[in-house]
Amino acid sequence: MYIEIKSKDNEKFKYVKSLLKKKHRNLEKKFIVEGHRIIKQALEVEAEVETVMFIEDYLRNDGHEQLLMHLSEGGVNIFKVTKALFDELTDTQHSQGIVAVVRAKEYTLEAELPKARFALVLDRIQDPGNMGTIIRTADAAGVDVVVLLKGCTDPYSSKVLRSTMGSVFNMKLLFADESKVAVELIKQSGFTLVSSMLDTSTYYDEIEFPQKTALVIGNEGSGIEDWILEESGVHVKIPIYGSAESLNAAIAAGILMYRIAGFIYCK
Repeated sequence: MYIEIKSKDNEKFKYVKSLLKKKHRNLEKKFIVEGHRIIKQALEVEAEVETVMFIEDYLRNDGHEQLLMHLSEGGVNIFKVTKALFDELTDTQHSQGIVAVVRAKEYTLEAELPKARFALVLDRIQDPGNMGTIIRTADAAGVDVVVLLKGCTDPYSSKVLRSTMGSVFNMKLLFADESKVAVELIKQSGFTLVSSMLDTSTYYDEIEFPQKTALVIGNEGSGIEDWILEESGVHVKIPIYGSAESLNAAIAAGILMYRIAGFIYCK
């Protein structure tokens, strides 16, 4: 069912380890997920799991050996590695003892935008925790596509993937090589761009949102770029009742996504 690897010079081990780096993930169109639950989720949504590596301790829990058997029967390459080698593949303190290599699903702006009603556009979101939380919330709020403009953190990094809690497998992530081209395609596809900003008199709960809305969430420190604000048909803000200057990007995104979802799905 599995092959044992005890040397860091093993070619398969070196290949999996290379995917810890963004440049190799981009080149191979693959990423690493860690943990029993998220690997089960990957199988449930028929994600393409290519390789699994685990340690002896993983087999001590009920149901874990059955998962490995299921993966093996599905043609997945399975390797048992030493604890020392496994530690080179993970940055968590209390690992579940299993990682998997998954092929990223590829989508294009041109193919997906015309079919979508609810888009989320991320402008230079940098914090991995924010990115993961936003993707997870977008999944819950019924967002059809997430457009990542240039300058966003890698959604397939380990910290982001942990924050998504498996929602990365449900969301269509659209990567924009050129941000201005992507925004133009969004508008050409019939979306109204809605930007969240502080310098507006319109509160998010004072207006009705159109049936084809693209919500823009900006950088944690500098907000949305000026040129995107100029392209946006609607500017809204969330009221601040206390002393804080602004909301965390992921919190603001969640509030606005659910407000917009109420118009798209409940009206």
